[in-house]
Amino acid sequence: PDLTGHEKFGLGNVKYNISRIHVTAVELPSASISLLPESGIKLVIGNASLTIDMNWNIRTWIFKDSGRGTVHISKVFVTVIFSTPLDNTGPTSISFTSCQTTSGDIDIKLNGKT
Repeated sequence: PDLTGHEKFGLGNVKYNISRIHVTAVELPSASISLLPESGIKLVIGNASLTIDMNWNIRTWIFKDSGRGTVHISKVFVTVIFSTPLDNTGPTSISFTSCQTTSGDIDIKLNGKT
């Protein structure tokens, strides 16, 4: 979905809109799934990266501008633990137990005028 909003800076408001957000690349060079004792699943993703393209528009009382932008997030590490209770009373269920995420680098490039 588009991101629209405004922020107050100094002498006035800055209105922004980020639209046409598209994930253009995802790299998962290191991923593993393991079973944990007591019926759990651990997912580990290491050194992942993500690239997103978008349109942007900004407007203040002094000026307005718009263009295209690219965001590249790299050195992403994710650890997720799911619990999978083993009971024979109904359908199998999976519950989200914990998640830890870190990212190392974020590179944002904005080009003016679409």
